[in-house]
Amino acid sequence: MPVDQAALDSVALSRPEYELLVEQLGREPNVVELGMFGSLWSEHCGYKNSKPLLKLFPTGGDLVLTKVGAENAGAIDIGGGLCVVMKVESHNHPSAIEPFQGAATGVGGIVRDIFAMGAYPIAILDSLRFGPPSDPQNRYLFEGVVGGIGAYGNCLGIPNVGGEVVFSEAYNGNPLVNAMCVGIAETAKLQSAKARGAGNVFLLVGADTGRDGIHGASGLASRTDPEARFEEMRPAVQVGNPFLEKLLMEACFELASEHAGWIVGLQDLGAAGLTSAVVECCAKGSCGAELELSNVPRRESGMTPYEVMLSESQERMLVVCKKEHVDDVKGLFEHWELHCAPIGTVTDGSEVVLRDNGVEVGRVPVTIATQPPTYRRDGIRPPELFGLNTFSLVSLKDVAPEEATSMLLRLLARPNIASKRAVFRQYDHQVLNNTVVGPGGDAAVLRVPGTTKGIALTTDCNGRMVYLDPYAGGAIAVAEAARNIVCTGALPVAVTDCLNFGDPEKLEVYYTLHQAVRGIAEACSVFSTPVVSGNVSLYNETQGRPVFPTPVIGMLGMLEDVSKHLVAGFDRPGCPVFLLGAPVSQDASTLAGSEYLEAVHGKVAGLPTVDLVAEHRLQQLVLSAHREGLLVSAHDCSDGGLAVTVAESAILGNVGFAGSAEVTGRLDAALFGEAQGRIVVSMMPDVFRQGGGVARLHDLAAELGVPVTRLGSTAEGDQFTFGPISTTVTAIREAFETPI
Repeated sequence: MPVDQAALDSVALSRPEYELLVEQLGREPNVVELGMFGSLWSEHCGYKNSKPLLKLFPTGGDLVLTKVGAENAGAIDIGGGLCVVMKVESHNHPSAIEPFQGAATGVGGIVRDIFAMGAYPIAILDSLRFGPPSDPQNRYLFEGVVGGIGAYGNCLGIPNVGGEVVFSEAYNGNPLVNAMCVGIAETAKLQSAKARGAGNVFLLVGADTGRDGIHGASGLASRTDPEARFEEMRPAVQVGNPFLEKLLMEACFELASEHAGWIVGLQDLGAAGLTSAVVECCAKGSCGAELELSNVPRRESGMTPYEVMLSESQERMLVVCKKEHVDDVKGLFEHWELHCAPIGTVTDGSEVVLRDNGVEVGRVPVTIATQPPTYRRDGIRPPELFGLNTFSLVSLKDVAPEEATSMLLRLLARPNIASKRAVFRQYDHQVLNNTVVGPGGDAAVLRVPGTTKGIALTTDCNGRMVYLDPYAGGAIAVAEAARNIVCTGALPVAVTDCLNFGDPEKLEVYYTLHQAVRGIAEACSVFSTPVVSGNVSLYNETQGRPVFPTPVIGMLGMLEDVSKHLVAGFDRPGCPVFLLGAPVSQDASTLAGSEYLEAVHGKVAGLPTVDLVAEHRLQQLVLSAHREGLLVSAHDCSDGGLAVTVAESAILGNVGFAGSAEVTGRLDAALFGEAQGRIVVSMMPDVFRQGGGVARLHDLAAELGVPVTRLGSTAEGDQFTFGPISTTVTAIREAFETPI
């Protein structure tokens, strides 16, 4: 008897998808099989709407060690026999329903992706979006998410070194919680998530299996309005145990780094639990499996095979163990006080066969399960953009010179610009003793343990820009991430992305997703930063309204000598300060999507633009000048515009500034417009140098065709002046440190 619509809705399968499944199977699936296919064919696991678009990304390169999508995370060769393993993922809907546990288990999941590769996690970053913090519900979500991230990461002993926190009404009811993790591995000891070798054994390690998280992949992460289905979906939120995960992390790393010959592969249990872990391992290894579900350790009585296969209980790993080393592997995990149970074997077939107490309860063809239907649509540009993009920014009243100082202070106190110290002080960012530059700057810098090398890490995206022009906004997200990496003196080398969008079945949302992917792909090609891993989170909507399209870019940069990094803050008085890139004076178009425009005029409007070739030349200039020892500091110009950038550098360095640049035309655009392609740098005074550093900077800029503008100099005392702005470092710090 065909299933009814309610049963299909519970596993997020459409009627045509179900009919296709029946056709491919040649029969009706039973209840267990239906649940498994629903999860594996969900957007979260199957990427039905995004997989064709993701093929647009550049994914290869001389340093790339993994094929995108083939493993738990992407790996980048950093030389010396070492690699960096990196990935970002979302836990949006769970965090909307249960913010503390949703965010905490999001951290746990991304960390498992890293040590499943045989890498030791050394850093976490988080990219967060909420509605305005003045609203009590948004405040509850914000505090719960930050608390969950801090609690889980701190217990694991992994430093949280950076990220971003953004507030906008567009995220009311549907916060975005993206977590990025980075690890270090010996390249020769990288692990794969493959099953192979008939007779080898599947070992389930870690926590016992419970009923938490069932329908997490097909429910929470697919077609879910978290507000509308709050009570229904709350049981699908997983509950974490970071202390157990710490043991699991250390044990798996020991297994991979010291006893790799005992195993074939490692796989974490995340979305769809055992279903995804086993079936995907078999798909990657072109094999089958036989599982005995009665061997799965359970923490609740009476669990059905359906519940066992779809549980998303946390802190579990699947080990594909060579049959002759089962006792060795069990002994290692027992040493770490972890439960390790054989639950099945690898076969040379093409199906995953499930038995419970010897009775067959399911038979899933691996190829069908891992090849869901995919969709390409002809998207429609959102009609609202026509009015927003053509809005007359030039018609807006300019800021008066006598208002400039108060306007700067107002912007510095805005939640999107103000210091995030209240957030990152809840995270331990120094544990492991590798952190060189922590939260609060353009990007984090960490030393690679045992070497003189360093890596720089950042997450970036301006959802307003992507909303107004998804192609340009996607490219801007990559460009800003690259600028932030370059401002540490590091060379950008790779990207991991998390694409947070609304319902892709709506043609306007699909258009936005498609165009943003195009923009990201173009920018990654220009900057030679291949996309090595990532995640897609769709159906982020509340009451039918999607969140701002938010393709978060996590970027990795490399430094050959970590001691020669740059910082964002001014260093000392007497240093000349320059603007590299687009000049000071700008027209009204640079107010498009700016923090100033929303703060002062209550509008998100205009048409953002970006020149990727000019961006690349700018970044080459900064790296070249840094290699020659010309720069003392570098700070990316983005949210709040030029005046905010200079003020932040003064605050971070606790150094005054005396501006001398001439400001012409519109004052609001010059001071607070968000023109792309600009970096503020300071240099050691020529009196302390040999050979004339300022002249050399101009020569390098001329060779690359990058404009250079003298802004002024760092100054003794507390004074801060820039154009018509006249205040003190104390005053701008007090504004900047306004509690969120």
